[in-house]
Amino acid sequence: MQLPDGFREKYRQLLGKEAEAFFASFDEEAISAFRTNPLKEGQQAFSQAIEGMPWSHYGKVSGKSPEHVTGLVYSQEPAAQVVGQVASPEPGMKVLDLAAAPGGKSTHLLSYLMNTGILVSNEISPKRSKILAENIERFGARNVVVTNESADRLAKVFPGYFDMIVLDAPCSGEGMFRKDPAAMQYWHADYPVECARLQKEILESTLHMLKPEGILVYSTCTWAPEENEEIVSWLMENYDLELLPVEKMNGMMEGIGYPETARMYPHHFKGEGQFVAKFRYHGEQVTKKIKYGKSNLSREQVQLWTSFAKDCLLVDLEGVLQVFGDQLYLLPQGLPDLSKVRIARNGLHLGTFKKKRFEPSYALGLALTSEEVARRVQISEEEFVRYVSGQTLSVSNDLPNGWYQVAIQGNGLGFAKIVSGTLKNSFPKGLRF
Repeated sequence: MQLPDGFREKYRQLLGKEAEAFFASFDEEAISAFRTNPLKEGQQAFSQAIEGMPWSHYGKVSGKSPEHVTGLVYSQEPAAQVVGQVASPEPGMKVLDLAAAPGGKSTHLLSYLMNTGILVSNEISPKRSKILAENIERFGARNVVVTNESADRLAKVFPGYFDMIVLDAPCSGEGMFRKDPAAMQYWHADYPVECARLQKEILESTLHMLKPEGILVYSTCTWAPEENEEIVSWLMENYDLELLPVEKMNGMMEGIGYPETARMYPHHFKGEGQFVAKFRYHGEQVTKKIKYGKSNLSREQVQLWTSFAKDCLLVDLEGVLQVFGDQLYLLPQGLPDLSKVRIARNGLHLGTFKKKRFEPSYALGLALTSEEVARRVQISEEEFVRYVSGQTLSVSNDLPNGWYQVAIQGNGLGFAKIVSGTLKNSFPKGLRF
């Protein structure tokens, strides 16, 4: 690979005798991996597990497979997976993933939260926030809202709110050169310093949102010390932070001057490039009153939703019901009022209010297990191929008419209506293939 001259010179000085092995790794194939989703009911056995990393496997999974479409698997390279594992939030925590697209870190954090607590998954880019929302919907979690904001605007809504914040910061992207060679065109000798300036601005707002004794996980997909250890130094000098040790495994290296931090080099670690640091915040509580969100349904909407839930669900979904236009969402309990925040996905989309009826959403059918629905119809892999292309399916005439959760390999694939022995197709048109 033709690496920038300034890049070679910099890392020849930084790595010394290891530099040539480091440069040679760029001519090797990028490493692929995926995680399984513990929220899903229909688990499967996969080979090539990554040692010391729960749910993680080397290899690729087709985006058209039932495993991918139902959210059982999420493709993410191994070094990027380390960020969520280092965070490892405890159930019940309030967590912010501040620069979350395309969704790998957020879905990993949701794996630890197990539908408890709150995850605010944020992405400042409107285009990327839509991709983030789609990936989170497929994962099937119920305790997450996707926002589309800058860090400083979020800080006004969430002062001193979060138990944990994960910031995989915008960076020079050196660790992605092998996977995405186009990233090299943005690189120049001063680029890491420019990125470090932005990272500090974001971190100033980040710390404003963290509770005392809360956890900050800071990471980048670059090796530049200006964006990594120098940021750690700046944080330690300006904020009451304690640096916590990151467990080293699978060839992870200590940070430069900070053995608590971790670096991933592709000639040591089987994956791409990453840096991770973990802190505990000992600062004071930000004192500002938070206004919490509340339900806004009309009496008729409450009746329509209650009627559907009584007929089709075997579980009481916990959270705050809110309607936006004719769309019904379930938000996690304890969220502030988000009326001044740009939203990409306002909690779990439950469905749509039509004239005198309620129609369940695709997202709700992805999120529920067999024990939580009154009626479920399993389809075969052959039927799956037809269903995701938009076709109707024939089912037993003995099945009563009504809404059913469609399932493949034990996992939900949305809701669909059965009418006189025909399973109507409700697979979203934008997702069909």
